[in-house]
Amino acid sequence: MQHPDLFGELPPGESAAAAPLKPPPSIPERSPAEQAAELRTSLHRYAHAYYTLDAPEVPDAEYDRLFRELQALEAAHPELLTADSPTQRVGGAVLDAFAQVTHRVPMLSIRTETDTEASGAEAFDTRIRKELGLTEADPAVAYVGELKFDGLAMSLRYEGGLLMQAATRGDGETGEEVTANIRTIGQIPLRLPPDAPDVLEVRGEVYMRRDDFEALNERQRQRIAAGTKGEKTFVNPRNAAAGAVRQLDSGIAAERPLSFFAYGLGDITPANEGGPAWATHHDLLMQLKAWGFPVAEQTACVQGATGLVAFHQRMATERDALPYDIDGVVYKVNDLTLQQQLGFVTREPRWAVAHKYPAQEEMTTVQAIDVQVGRTGKLTPVAKLFPVFVGGVTVTNATLHNELEARRKDVRVGDTVIVRRAGDVIPEVVSVVLDRRPPDAPQFTMMSHCPVCGSLAEREEGEADHRCTGGLFCSAQRKQAVWHFAHRRAMDVDGLGDKLVDQLVDSGQVNTLADLYHLKLENLASMDRMAEKSAVNLLDALEKSKQATLARFVFALGIRHVGEATAKELARHFGQLDAIMVASEDALLQVADVGPIVAHSIRTFFDQAHNREVVQALRDAGVTWAEGDALAPTEMPLAGLTVVLTGTLQSMGRDEAKDKLEALGAKVAGSVSKKTSYVVAGTEAGSKLDKAQSLGVPVLDDAGLAVLLNGEKP
Repeated sequence: MQHPDLFGELPPGESAAAAPLKPPPSIPERSPAEQAAELRTSLHRYAHAYYTLDAPEVPDAEYDRLFRELQALEAAHPELLTADSPTQRVGGAVLDAFAQVTHRVPMLSIRTETDTEASGAEAFDTRIRKELGLTEADPAVAYVGELKFDGLAMSLRYEGGLLMQAATRGDGETGEEVTANIRTIGQIPLRLPPDAPDVLEVRGEVYMRRDDFEALNERQRQRIAAGTKGEKTFVNPRNAAAGAVRQLDSGIAAERPLSFFAYGLGDITPANEGGPAWATHHDLLMQLKAWGFPVAEQTACVQGATGLVAFHQRMATERDALPYDIDGVVYKVNDLTLQQQLGFVTREPRWAVAHKYPAQEEMTTVQAIDVQVGRTGKLTPVAKLFPVFVGGVTVTNATLHNELEARRKDVRVGDTVIVRRAGDVIPEVVSVVLDRRPPDAPQFTMMSHCPVCGSLAEREEGEADHRCTGGLFCSAQRKQAVWHFAHRRAMDVDGLGDKLVDQLVDSGQVNTLADLYHLKLENLASMDRMAEKSAVNLLDALEKSKQATLARFVFALGIRHVGEATAKELARHFGQLDAIMVASEDALLQVADVGPIVAHSIRTFFDQAHNREVVQALRDAGVTWAEGDALAPTEMPLAGLTVVLTGTLQSMGRDEAKDKLEALGAKVAGSVSKKTSYVVAGTEAGSKLDKAQSLGVPVLDDAGLAVLLNGEKP
């Protein structure tokens, strides 16, 4: 079985204490016959869900474990072997909705090497050399290394150069006829060149790229949100690809972005006596490529065990960067004559093996669900797991993203879950194994207050995430708050970068924003990468920042949804900070560019007593700004104008020009549209100038800018 990749480490943040981890309950002893019967039942069910329903219930690592356990039981107790044992057949079944196709050459599976280390490749080479009767003195065996794709095996039958039939693997002997759907895949040629055999059956994998999968799921989510009935998101690319191939409506299949890789042949009838003959498997693949079939570019010829190990390791390092999912590589003896000599054993060719990588999906149990608070105040539910080795590391935490996602997947404490991890992606819970759920498992509900600071936790309308409203007070958000406060467009504290912020907060020297203005030279100079000169410069920058503007100070507070432009509008409209702090939502809605969400965010921020205390502490530390009476926008000379700046200005920097224009009531936008009043173009102006000229928007130079800054309209 195959499943896709994903996972990674938990993001930084703070969380409530986790419940102690407890091992899963032990399973009572059963007789070998009972174990074998139970394993057969489970494996048949899981294979049916995976191959036939395209709705996998367990990760392939779990299926493989159960399969090997049944193999071992049957080997130890031959009397337990039955004709319908999963070990005696290729997985899969034919859906009644499709016509049946009998494979002229059976589509057998390849043996899986579950030793994910280099020794797995070495063991395969040792077996091949033994089967061929080779000694140490004989040369290395030549192999072809291929990728083990995570998709749906497909047979493409061409007759007279035309694609006549496409069929799934099915049970290996009989598959499903899905020609109409396969014709929608642009990579698959519908007609072959004249030199192709009269009958040619190409075998390969239908799959879905990761980016296509994400785009498909996004469309599905939009349809679900719009109330379209019968729509669902897909668990993984393989599941989505298989579902598309098995659509009874080929129009629906055409909407699903499928891809194809060829990797071998089935039936073949030469166009003339003797027909095409290839000496090696690699020659065959290159011929398929010449006939128009996609062949993975990573396919490579290698020599002996050393070459196999190097290929396995190289693909392991490149795996996460591939645009599609693989769960291992495949080794095949390159010489086709040697393939025939080696032959088959039971259901598998001796001359090939699939060498897997560490499982990226595993099953474990949820011990608790905690809530972490990120740097921006986002609350993330995190499943605390019984430790499980997946994707090459031991995972004890998996993100549930937000309350809506946790509810959609219905993850509960005590559940058995499938966890996925790949590369540096955050570990996540893929799905719940519902038939293993404890009867009293409680549904998850997001807490109403921040677990770190106790502030109100809110989810804004139209958003999926809950956020702590603690802002300046919440210790989980402290570093983000300090870094934003010091930003060039906020309080402009030169020299206070993110690494220094980390040190100041971690050392306990800065617990609130006001602590910045109480830092001591001797403490700063003793910090990493901070010489005395740098410490003096930072203290000078902090002292200089005390003389701010109201707009900069409001922006520096980091109120959610209040950007630089909104802060300037608030300062113009109210004139004084105290007026902003006590303004009702209705009053805030009178400010230009302030809507209901922004007004609610401002009101919520200043309703928190600890945020007001931080503001007062900053005032007490000497931070000040000029205040005045509220100025109606219509009283400002450039009110109603929208200006775009582009290129390098000769008279001043663009930031300075922006500040001066906004102080006169103009709105400075980042893009040009029909509503733009003027474009001020300096040297090396680019696409914005071109667009202004195409739309007929007036273009000003430095002289024209000077007229604007004089409060006049050119």
